[in-house]
Order: sequence, then structure tokens, then C-alpha cells
Amino acid sequence: MNLWKFKSVVLGSEINLNDIASHFGIKKKFKWEDPLILSESALKGILREVETKCVYIYYFGSLVFINMEFHDIQDIVKYLKTIDKSLKIDNINEYSDDYRLEVSPEYEYSLGNEVMTASVYESYYPDIISMVLAKSVSLDKIGHETDNLLDNIEDVIGYLERGNFNISDKQLAKTSARVIRFEYNTIANLMLFEKPSAAWYNEDIDKFYLEMVALFDIEDRYSKITHKTEMLKDITDVFGSLTHEKRATRLEIMVIILIAVSISISLLELFTKYFL
Repeated sequence: MNLWKFKSVVLGSEINLNDIASHFGIKKKFKWEDPLILSESALKGILREVETKCVYIYYFGSLVFINMEFHDIQDIVKYLKTIDKSLKIDNINEYSDDYRLEVSPEYEYSLGNEVMTASVYESYYPDIISMVLAKSVSLDKIGHETDNLLDNIEDVIGYLERGNFNISDKQLAKTSARVIRFEYNTIANLMLFEKPSAAWYNEDIDKFYLEMVALFDIEDRYSKITHKTEMLKDITDVFGSLTHEKRATRLEIMVIILIAVSISISLLELFTKYFL
């Protein structure tokens, strides 16, 4: 039996693949949909044993390690941190997932939640498994951050229920920007609607990719996040309307006060002219 162990983690929202590739002497210019794959030759300067090991790095912040122990993963992320300072490596297991691929002539083809079995190894298996795992852990991170933002907004809603609304324009702008950022991360960065380029030309790859996407509930989890972000947008729209109404009310009050002051001055001038 041949075994491949996959571990996916998230180290940020975006990784500069071209800088890392250049460091390892890889001349290719990476497009937004291309992962950077560090194979045995690139890992020799980092790990003692590199046989059957590799790492897939995705520009949307996820990495997938193949056949590596935890100390191997730590060595690699610390090394990558010296190249890309933006990587967050303090708690690499905060958002992570594990999967296995087992290949043996006696096995039947089967996809499970933790392991896939097959009688014959196909070269595209690691590519597809890695891509789906990378998207899955990034969805976990974005979903958690979306829930945190909803919790924060619930505090503001509590103020509204008590008749208070003290959110500033700056706070409102920051909240709106975070909602827009979530949408960008889920739709653009994660390539959720993009298949691997090879899937367009190979029916077997396309079928396997769709099976993996379904296994990890990628579309359903994305739909839930989309629903939450739409709700966040609706809430921030309400906040914006309330802020504008509050500002308009203040302006109306100021105009009324100015008119009242102007009338008072006029009456005072008339009084002093005719009665004093």
C-alpha cells in the first residue's frame, strides 16, 4: 500500500508566490490561479529528509503539506516567514485539516471524510485534493471571522434597541470595508467558482474535482457565508441610513436654531429702535 498524508493550514489572507518562487530559483511567473509547489529539490535546504514530501502554496493564504510530520511543517513555515513577513505562524493549527490517500491493488475506489482509497494512483490526485483542502480551511477561517463580525454588530443592534445610536462615520466605514473584504476573499481570492485548468480538458479530472468539492461541502459552506455577508451588508446599509438621517436631523436643528437666532436679533433691533 502507498500512503499520502495531507495537512492543510492557513497562514494569512494572501501570499506573494512570485517572491517565494524567486527565492527558490523558480523563474515562472505565477498567475492568480496557480499554486506554487515546492518539491523535494526545493526542500533539501530546509528538511533533513525530503523523499516523497512536498508543499502546495496558494496565493489566498493556504498551504498543504504532503507526507510531513509536525516538526517538518514548523521548519518550513518558519523558513517561509523569513521570505514573506506577512505570514502568521504563531498558531498554524488554528485552521487546519487532515486527509489521507491510500492506494493498493486490493482497494476499491472510495471517497471518505478522512481518507480516500483507490486501486490505481493518478497523478492529478494530489493536485485536486490539495486544492480542495486549501479552499476548505480558508472557508473555515473566513466563516469564523464573519461570525465574529456578526457578534460585534449585535452589540450595536443592542444599542439601537435601547434607543441609542452612537456609531461614528469612521466605525461605519471600517465595518463596511470588512464586509466588502469578506466578499472579495470568498469570491475572488478562493477561486470558488474556478475549476483547475486541467479539469476543462479531462473529464476524469473534472469528475474527481466535483466529487471532492461535494465531499467537503464547499458550495454549501460558501452559500452560508454568502448569506451572512449579505445580512451584514443589509445591516450596514441600515446603519448608513440611520447615520445620514441623524446628520440630516442635526442640520435641520441647526438651521432652526440659526433662524430663531436671526429672528431674535431682528426683534431685538426693532425693540431697541422703537422703544429705547
